Amino acid sequence: MAKWKVFVTRRLPSPGLELVAEECDASVYEGDRPIPREELLRRVRGVEGLLPLLTEAIDAELMEAAGPQLRVIANYAVGFNNIDVAEATRRGILVTNTPGVLTETTADLAWALLMATARRLVEADAYMRAGKYAGWSPTLFLGPDVYGKTLGIVGFGRIGEAMARRARGFGMTVLYHDVRRRSEAEEQQLGVVFREMDDLLAEADFVTLHVDLNERTHHLIGRPQLERMKPSAILINAARGPVVDEAALVEALRTGQIAGAGLDVFEREPEMAPGLADLPNTVLVPHIASGSLETRAKMAEIAATNLLEALRGHRPPNLVNPEAWGKE
Repeated sequence: MAKWKVFVTRRLPSPGLELVAEECDASVYEGDRPIPREELLRRVRGVEGLLPLLTEAIDAELMEAAGPQLRVIANYAVGFNNIDVAEATRRGILVTNTPGVLTETTADLAWALLMATARRLVEADAYMRAGKYAGWSPTLFLGPDVYGKTLGIVGFGRIGEAMARRARGFGMTVLYHDVRRRSEAEEQQLGVVFREMDDLLAEADFVTLHVDLNERTHHLIGRPQLERMKPSAILINAARGPVVDEAALVEALRTGQIAGAGLDVFEREPEMAPGLADLPNTVLVPHIASGSLETRAKMAEIAATNLLEALRGHRPPNLVNPEAWGKE
């Protein structure tokens, strides 16, 4: 029996590739950067399954290049804004993602950004490495306390809730805003308080973003929102880069409109807005929120399972577009 033809757009941690290779004729792009578009279009020809990353645009052009036999796109990510899901559904192509497994790891990273930005750890580390430390000083690298302050969580899904749990250990007042839902039961359980967006921005000492990227959340934080924040406030983004107007953020950081920012994602990755890298009141990391050994391996296993279940003719466990199930 012939094996299913599959293309994987990047080498993944074990056991993902091993699972795919057992049942599929799998081709893998071996580069350590996103695959060039022209090569991607060429290598998807004739595949029945595709396992891409967020860095690949999976649009109508690519689906057409792959051919009508393409049955499943198993994204190696929780998000799937890189995929034209509506077009995939129209063609009867199943789209899957890797939810759930990222929650605690992403919250860990967001919390690390919050702590590092508040306590100016990156600046202090560079200072030490440059040999500038000449002895203790009562005014050296002062930053705000985290304990006892007010945290504003924008987007109260699984990751937002995980941030609230961490904040409780620091004795913080936790405010939250979510456009899709409000849960009084969760408010009581987690000790959080709902706020309208403008009020949250005005009250919070730290604002952390955990929303999906869509038309409503694109530039959710722009100049007007930054102007509502305290001059002492710190912004954390471990969601999606375009949620923040990066040019407006650079200006706010440069002028002291807000005190600092910790960013894991960027509006035009891998590029940063001009001037952002020159600002000392930032902590900037390269989209590593899910970057623990355990989580990245589990993501690969989930993506591989989604892919294989779809190819076997079974409904995959993490189906994004159920409308495509059974569609010819």
